[in-house]
Amino acid sequence: MTATATPHLTATTRRVPLPVTVSSWAVPVMIVGQFALIAVVPVAIATTGALRYGRDRAVRRAAALLAVAYATPLAVWLARPDGAQSLSKDMHPAFAGLIVAASAALLITLRRARAH
Repeated sequence: MTATATPHLTATTRRVPLPVTVSSWAVPVMIVGQFALIAVVPVAIATTGALRYGRDRAVRRAAALLAVAYATPLAVWLARPDGAQSLSKDMHPAFAGLIVAASAALLITLRRARAH
């Protein structure tokens, strides 16, 4: 009979959960696909998960950058009395590019943190 040891994740080796990575991929897909208002869900999941489980400072900063990049056009859209019917139509393309870039930065930092 052979005994196999199963590694248990402790508090120091805990990794960022898979939903954080999946949500980080979903954000740019939703922004480019003109579903910007619904993208609040993956932005919230990615930000909360990265801030809660991310041990790396770069991961936390990238998550905060994604949250701020998304919250800015959302706040502008909500504050404008004459805004478009959807966030996707009201959002400037530069903000869309910034959100996609922030999501890519989060994905890169998550990948780098996993490699260590």
